[in-house]
Amino acid sequence: MKQRIFLLLFAAFQLAASTARADEGMWLLHMLQRINEAEMQQMGLNLSAEDIYSLNQACLKDAVITLNGGSCTAEIISDQGLVLTNHHCAYGAIQGFSTVEDDILTNGFWAMSLEEEKPIPDFSVTFLQRIEDVTERVLADVTSDMDQATREQTIQGVISQIEEEERGINPDFRPQIKSFYHGNEFYLFVYRDYSDIRLVGNPPESIGKFGGDTDNWMWPRHTGDFSMLRIYADAEGNPADYSEDNTPYQPKRHLKVSLDGVQNGDFTMIMGYPGSTDRFLSSYGVQQALDIYNPSVVEVRDLKLKTMKSHMDTDPGVRIQYAAKYAQTANYWKYYIGQSKGLRALDVYGKKKALEDEFAAWVTASVERRNEYGEAIGLLKTYYENTDATVKGQVYSLEAGLIGCDLMLFAFRVGMGAQGLFSEDADRAAAAAASLRGRAEGFFKDYDQDTDRDLFINLMSKYMEDIAPDQQPAFFATVRDKYKGDFKRYADKMYPKSFLTDPVRFEEFVSNPDEKALEKDLGIAAAMSLIETYRGYFASPEQGKFDEGYRLLTAGLRAMNTEKMWYPDANSTMRLSYGTVGDYDPADAVHYDFVTTSDGILQKKDNTDPEFVVDGTLESLLRKRDFGRYADEDGDLVLCFISNNDITGGNSGSPVLNGNGDLIGLAFDGNWEAMSGDIAFEPELQRTISVDIRYVMWIVDKMAGAQNLIDEIDFVTAPKDPMQNLPKDMARPIEDGRR
Repeated sequence: MKQRIFLLLFAAFQLAASTARADEGMWLLHMLQRINEAEMQQMGLNLSAEDIYSLNQACLKDAVITLNGGSCTAEIISDQGLVLTNHHCAYGAIQGFSTVEDDILTNGFWAMSLEEEKPIPDFSVTFLQRIEDVTERVLADVTSDMDQATREQTIQGVISQIEEEERGINPDFRPQIKSFYHGNEFYLFVYRDYSDIRLVGNPPESIGKFGGDTDNWMWPRHTGDFSMLRIYADAEGNPADYSEDNTPYQPKRHLKVSLDGVQNGDFTMIMGYPGSTDRFLSSYGVQQALDIYNPSVVEVRDLKLKTMKSHMDTDPGVRIQYAAKYAQTANYWKYYIGQSKGLRALDVYGKKKALEDEFAAWVTASVERRNEYGEAIGLLKTYYENTDATVKGQVYSLEAGLIGCDLMLFAFRVGMGAQGLFSEDADRAAAAAASLRGRAEGFFKDYDQDTDRDLFINLMSKYMEDIAPDQQPAFFATVRDKYKGDFKRYADKMYPKSFLTDPVRFEEFVSNPDEKALEKDLGIAAAMSLIETYRGYFASPEQGKFDEGYRLLTAGLRAMNTEKMWYPDANSTMRLSYGTVGDYDPADAVHYDFVTTSDGILQKKDNTDPEFVVDGTLESLLRKRDFGRYADEDGDLVLCFISNNDITGGNSGSPVLNGNGDLIGLAFDGNWEAMSGDIAFEPELQRTISVDIRYVMWIVDKMAGAQNLIDEIDFVTAPKDPMQNLPKDMARPIEDGRR
């Protein structure tokens, strides 16, 4: 490409920027000014920390939201509450609107007016209002001689008090205090939730999920992983339940869309809600993950996927009903395969063990340190030794049990929620009935009894076969005694008779609740037995050893290296990561470029393979190469790019921003070679995969013809100055003897 060839004149500087840095870290926004601002500006940020997070003015954090309590991230891209996120983040909603007759999952959907937008049931978005450090108050009554249980009880009491005070100050906001650094610090987050969310548009699945499970977690990628939503509010802009009278929400801040694209070495930052990382995990934890936990998850999910697929392939209706469930199961099935491979290939165990040896020597060198941190590694070692025999059972109780087939999770929720039906308080009973009816509506819509029955039989049979009897749920004894150990026989009685498996019987129960019917229902009995087993693993005294050991190890590592700026593990709170666009070498004699183009779609096209179908309209447009203002300097349409930003699950849909805070892409995946990244960040290999915003806008504009949406968006471009890509210290004049 011409521009890239031209940029070879200073490619060495850009390469240094993209490969020499270890852009690790998911940083809390209120700490940016103190910790990160100067470095970010040196790398290419043209904003201040106050522009990103502020209590006094509209800022970037006001344009970034989380979906459904943390499942994904999204961003607002117009002054009319238009929201952009990943296709897979709205996948359940898209699937929910799809029928065999009107399959918008396969064909796509675009609202050409506000009236055509589709209200999404049980969908919400959340805005962060502010962050406050409450560590001192939370730990005020904690003493060093407290055991772990007393410590946690004391802390939880203060947390509940602070959250209650916050609710009294502003009932419209939702306070939440989270633990950081594994119980060493605590921060208050204040949120505001909106629940009238509508589907605005989604590309066909052949675009939004192009490559399917084959390309999942892989680079190079050619997936248009995006969808559009809109937030609605009441006349005053406040949250409100769905109403035809609601109007598009007018945000404090929305993002502008950059048409400049990316070059190797460009500064990038990602804001979002990463779900969970385990960067302080011990070597013992790594070993248990490799030997037991990860293989157990993969084994159960493999059977679950095969069972679902056998039904989806033979019934178009079931294919639509189970599309989202299958995708969710497959995602982390492949994740754990890749994580194990990465942990071994990168010798994460060895690196963790070396750090722990260094830590142990540091602790031993001081009496004070021995008193403070001396038990840390021993507690963790004991915990893992004592749980090696039970961790597989723990995995099965969840993966094969509670979330194995739909009926078990539904039965658990009904079993808990139905207690309110028997209340003498009429209002409470009515609320319980309404809640149960709402759950049932969602359950039965995407429920196929034949599929669910096979899942129950196959997964429970595997559970009984693989897990020792003393770790099995209590109802397994009933299956052995009354059904000769045959879950098919149990299913033959449960599915036809349980009030949970038929909407008419379910409504009869809710309308005329019967405690004996609830107690005797085989579905309820199985589910409550499973939850008792699952909870038992976390009620064990061993859990206290883990919590205390992890807290002490985390505190000790931070104390051992006070010069390092330690970021906390992800926990579904808003974070910012920053880095650079960059190519990489995944293996010997293999080099990956930092972008993919539309040529890759045509090269991968295979309309006999559902994962690589190319829509006829898309193919025609691509071959015409009418990319307009969305093309790069050579007239190519860039689809995806990679950067070394630090993200994880929950960051899906996160905005990728340039140095001006303008939107250049949406993060949607990580790369296969660094699947161990949630445990150990690998700067030379770890890459975030993002869909280029120009591809998104080209689809909306040229393929969908949704001019109404294009007109809402603020597009920006920067002057075409090749010197703008030079590192700042090379671009500015020589001053005081340095560049």
